[in-house]
Amino acid sequence: QVQLVESGGGLVQAGGSLRLSCAASRSIFSINVMGWYRQAPGKQRELVALITSGSSTMYADSVKGRFTISTDNAKNTVYLQMNSLRPEDTAVYYCNAHIVGVTNGYDYWGQGTQVTVAS
Repeated sequence: QVQLVESGGGLVQAGGSLRLSCAASRSIFSINVMGWYRQAPGKQRELVALITSGSSTMYADSVKGRFTISTDNAKNTVYLQMNSLRPEDTAVYYCNAHIVGVTNGYDYWGQGTQVTVAS
């Protein structure tokens, strides 16, 4: 199992920046994929960005060029640097850890952190 604790959300003006952090309770070397998802009111949760244990990254089209996902392996922490924020980025952001088992995959979630972008 793994526990995830997010931090760094808040209120920011459009065009501003925030950096989200997700601290894992175990070495992220042992986690196959870590990602950030978000859920806006009345909408489904959507993938924002992910990073694999091999450091490959993937981004949603809506955030490409503005958001960057990275890791600090020594701190077992994943970051999401968000620049040029827009009101439509307003959502609760969740950290996810996906671990591939022998026969199944396991997903773990943080509690979420609110990001509000004012126009």
